[in-house]
Amino acid sequence: MMRTYNAGVKSWDVVIIGAGIIGLSLAISLRKQGLRVLVVERGEAGREASYAAAGMLVGSGKEMPPAVKPLAAESARMYPEFAHELEDESGLKVDLREQGTILVSRVADFPDSAEMISRERLQSLEPAVTLAAPAAYLGERSVDPRALTAAALKAARHRGVDISSGSEVKALLTSEDRVCGVQTDKTSYSAEIVVNCAGAWAGCIGPHKFPVRPVKGQMLAVVGGPSLQHVIRADEVYLVPRSDGRIVIGSTIEDAGYNKQTDVSTVQRLLHAAVELVPELAKAKVHDDWAGLRPGTSDELPILGETQTRGYFIASGHYRDGILLAPITAQIMTDLILGKPISHDLAAFSPARFD
Repeated sequence: MMRTYNAGVKSWDVVIIGAGIIGLSLAISLRKQGLRVLVVERGEAGREASYAAAGMLVGSGKEMPPAVKPLAAESARMYPEFAHELEDESGLKVDLREQGTILVSRVADFPDSAEMISRERLQSLEPAVTLAAPAAYLGERSVDPRALTAAALKAARHRGVDISSGSEVKALLTSEDRVCGVQTDKTSYSAEIVVNCAGAWAGCIGPHKFPVRPVKGQMLAVVGGPSLQHVIRADEVYLVPRSDGRIVIGSTIEDAGYNKQTDVSTVQRLLHAAVELVPELAKAKVHDDWAGLRPGTSDELPILGETQTRGYFIASGHYRDGILLAPITAQIMTDLILGKPISHDLAAFSPARFD
């Protein structure tokens, strides 16, 4: 695909900007098709939004924009094979859990796919949940995003994907009306295809200023609490158990720019809401707390497709669904890049909607 400009200099067919789960999944998918791929990451691979996520694989829900639901449902179906492949190639476990989700809500505004459960049934499934409110069950999975991203990184390297960390892309390199590479703060890389998977930083790369903004989410994890089997989602808080005994508690939605500092009062508020839901958590110890920056857009829809600059694609703006949408995004973007038919209508996600 790309011409070798110097036999002694390594070259690539595709440069991917961003080594989160979206960029890494796409890199692996493109390598499977025989393309030479370089991933350029401004910080440490996999340590931004992917590292901070809770990992609930919510394939449906009233809070999800209707345009996203078909992608979400298909991506959720793809997840077992996606996770198994990453585990097989990396030798790492991603903690894909199949136990499902219990919804507890005083307003009882549950998705149509949820199964209402009695108080007695709730107590048999999760005895530690004592909040007196309507409850429902959803057959959703969860995954540990940190383990998932670590596995994707190792799998990508195993397949021969090159990764440059600590190198921030400042601008595209173009020739006439098409891309020919990227300029970083340290050097430049040539490629005939560039894909912007830079998450909350996707709008910072010239010349296209995509309206992607950081949406801060604060979270914490506790240890030494009750043994929860299911994800628990309530009106003010959610609890995501990990197989190693940790329970992840989240989350906030804040417009705070690129500030990733946690706030003691906010973390305590989340913990208090969790204890109200599961009183035994009062005995748990805070293991750590953190904040991540989700890539949000003005219409809360991802940006997927080729830009006005030929050869320059973007896959960003996944907001709270980046972990879930990684498999379908990798498939769609690979097909777009290779000129194959696309099984989904991407009009709602087109970069052109912001022109």
